[in-house]
Amino acid sequence: MGETRMSGEAVAARYPVAPGYRVNVRSGPGTNYSIVRVLAYGASVSIYCQCTGTNVSGPYGTTNIWDNIANGEFISDAYVKTGSDGFVAPRCG
Repeated sequence: MGETRMSGEAVAARYPVAPGYRVNVRSGPGTNYSIVRVLAYGASVSIYCQCTGTNVSGPYGTTNIWDNIANGEFISDAYVKTGSDGFVAPRCG
């Protein structure tokens, strides 16, 4: 998916969360971080940046990539259909 820039900010593409899953949104890139909310079934998310963290197994494989979907909100990429086993957004930080 292409990246569009407006006023110096990247506009994130939206990706679907695996059907049938309510995914925990955490305060950081790992299962040791607190849960800040839970995504609804059928949610889609914008990925602003990605980083490495805890390994997680999900419907799209096992990965240590975590997606930043909002300020202070991360979900495991194992639950997001990005069409790639690697990074699809800039690295966080």
